[in-house]
Amino acid sequence: MDSLWRLNPEAHVSFQSIGNAAFLLLLPVGIGCALAAIGLWRRKAWGIWLAIIILSVNIAADLLNAVARHDYRALIGLPIGGAMIFYLARYRKAATSSLR
Repeated sequence: MDSLWRLNPEAHVSFQSIGNAAFLLLLPVGIGCALAAIGLWRRKAWGIWLAIIILSVNIAADLLNAVARHDYRALIGLPIGGAMIFYLARYRKAATSSLR
């Protein structure tokens, strides 16, 4: 894990200051991502919606991080997340139109 923390040392310090509560903070995130992955794997509409919601929250957090903390590295997530949402939205429309 040490090599990963070198990418974002501020996050390492923040998670250490939270202590064991960091696990409780990240548990719902992990569960949500796992559910979205299962839904996408099974090609379910709820999986697509959940993935879009998670990506939207991530984009909003990246934008807030860039504006509030002046951490402009977070802006790289905007076009990536936007492209993934665009793909999922198009896939959802194509999947529902082919069912008719």
